[in-house]
Amino acid sequence: MPPTSPLSVSGIHLSYGDVRAVDGVSFDVAEGEFFGILGPNGAGKTTTLEIAEGLREPDSGSVRLLGEPPWPRNLALLPRIGVQLQASAFFDKLTAREQLETFGALYGVTAARVDEVLELVGLTDKAATPEAKLSGGQRQRLSIACALVHDPDIVFLDEPTAALDPQARRNLWDVLREVQARGKTIVYTTHYLDEAEILCDRVAIMDDGRILAMDAPARLVRDLDAATRVILERGALPAEQARALPGADQVAEDELSLTISTRSPAPLLSALAERGTLDGLQVRTATLEDVFLELTGREYRA
Repeated sequence: MPPTSPLSVSGIHLSYGDVRAVDGVSFDVAEGEFFGILGPNGAGKTTTLEIAEGLREPDSGSVRLLGEPPWPRNLALLPRIGVQLQASAFFDKLTAREQLETFGALYGVTAARVDEVLELVGLTDKAATPEAKLSGGQRQRLSIACALVHDPDIVFLDEPTAALDPQARRNLWDVLREVQARGKTIVYTTHYLDEAEILCDRVAIMDDGRILAMDAPARLVRDLDAATRVILERGALPAEQARALPGADQVAEDELSLTISTRSPAPLLSALAERGTLDGLQVRTATLEDVFLELTGREYRA
């Protein structure tokens, strides 16, 4: 790897008794990259991240973080890394600003920097609000702010959007995009495949402690060569006529809809347009969830 690569993980293993939490995981992260580790709960994502951060020692394998081993606990790395854990604990009765000032004091952070980070995560108007009175989404943004306040080179985020409502999740996406736009390297875990598909430059799909696939989301989906699904409201077209349409490979019908699978969507959609059956039509291409299904043979469960 080039010397500027901030993280290199090579063949790490970690077991808890008979359970292999991490089973031979290897990956490299480039400078300025948004790298996602994704998979269902229990896949080994958090343990992998904790090993990369230097919070856990692997049974075997190696990690280079900003050119140095993070384990045993490397104090020289702490000012250069930011870590947001899956569960964050804040100081009782402190406001959002006071929380950041307390974390920042460990690194000699100025008041101006605290203001800058509050603005970055969209909490300027909540600076004087006690942490206990923040919403779930605001609390998550404060947690990320604490990981960013000392201006680290690489940021580790463990399921930062877990348990948030859809609007709060999307608001946090904007924060994460802005963090990357400022030149930071981001390594994060999530069990939301749709989120990783939108945010990440590359993803590693994990299950049972192993990486099943790793690449840019669009490339993983493209390489799957999966069929496109065209979904019509039930009754819009008889199933027999749907099967006769150009490009129709498979037709399935339930009580609500009729689904046509195709690898040639253009002629199929043209034929449907000629029949005037485009109202309410939905077109669904393959996603990372389809990649997961192909790799594991089972439906994805968060």
